[in-house]
Amino acid sequence: MAKKDYYEVLGVDKNATEQEIKKAYRRLARKYHPDVNKDDENATEKFKEINEAYEVLKDPDKRAQYDQFGHAGMEQGGFDPSGFGGFGNFGDFGTDIFDDIFENFFGGGFSRAQKNGPKRGADIRYDLEISLEEAAFGTEKDIEISRMENCDKCNGTGAKPGTHPQKCSACNGTGEVKNVKKTAFGSFVNVTTCVKCGGKGTIIEEPCPKCFGSGKTRETRKVKVKIPAGVDSGSRLRMSGEGEPGEKGGPPGDLYIIIHVKPHKLFVRQGDDLIYEAPISIVQATLGDEIEIPTLEGKVKLKIPEGTQPGTRFRLKSKGIPHLRGFGRGDLHVRANVVIPRKLNEKQKQLLKKFGEISGEEIKQPPKGFFGKMKDAFGV
Repeated sequence: MAKKDYYEVLGVDKNATEQEIKKAYRRLARKYHPDVNKDDENATEKFKEINEAYEVLKDPDKRAQYDQFGHAGMEQGGFDPSGFGGFGNFGDFGTDIFDDIFENFFGGGFSRAQKNGPKRGADIRYDLEISLEEAAFGTEKDIEISRMENCDKCNGTGAKPGTHPQKCSACNGTGEVKNVKKTAFGSFVNVTTCVKCGGKGTIIEEPCPKCFGSGKTRETRKVKVKIPAGVDSGSRLRMSGEGEPGEKGGPPGDLYIIIHVKPHKLFVRQGDDLIYEAPISIVQATLGDEIEIPTLEGKVKLKIPEGTQPGTRFRLKSKGIPHLRGFGRGDLHVRANVVIPRKLNEKQKQLLKKFGEISGEEIKQPPKGFFGKMKDAFGV
């Protein structure tokens, strides 16, 4: 059976914020928790479904992968949505429920310290505009991106060269402070972020004069981007490790190149096919002709058969856009645009009238207006 859309499961919009997703999850998790619905045999499955959706949508990386590839992206990425553990471990929901209970009893609840381990760097988005020819045959572009990088003066430590960050004496380098609170129900441990070091575990006594103790500076770097043949507007290219640097040994984020293909003066793109409006005269359409048609690789000859009607399409096979993930190319569709002349001289008019008479047509001239009669009267 096909899985439900994760946004639908939580009842939120696809543009929902992280806070809105978390709020929807808490509400549904409390409603369908098995311990609250012991007589409802469907509550367990519903609770698992809610947890699965939340585990994906609360994580920016998993959410981005899901938005692009759906459930298939979760499977390819090696994510096991059922791996939350049993109901003994409630995840965010369980902690929130205990927070509510102990806040009522003890007025504080559990304060959760910030994660002190490695953290992955943020991703960077870059919008790149290219021509139709570059999209069709591929190209390389040098782009400039602005990102935070480890300070080259202090090597990312944040401390003045020749000095080193010192272990925080308040938390002994852990970044967390544990307080034991004794109550009538027993002893409870309250873990909070160390105020002295801000959860870093170290103190910088002499900050680096270049980065002012942050360990990072904003730099502009050139990056070479290889654009494959066949991309289209909206195509997203991922450059691994070219995003913002990680923290505390965490890996860097990625750079995502969003492609925008500029409109072409001759061709309209439809998928991997191209459309070209070929202007031909009524003589060419009637008697037939051989004309030149522009393509992405130069001009080619095209035979126009006699009696061609306006809007007739001719297909030039494999003259379109190369397929992005596969072999072959799309086609070039040439649409005959019969151009009717707006102004004819007297001889051309007489010849057309003669043609009409031979064809058995009775040509009735529209009545002349005031200025037309004046022209005839004065021989203008």
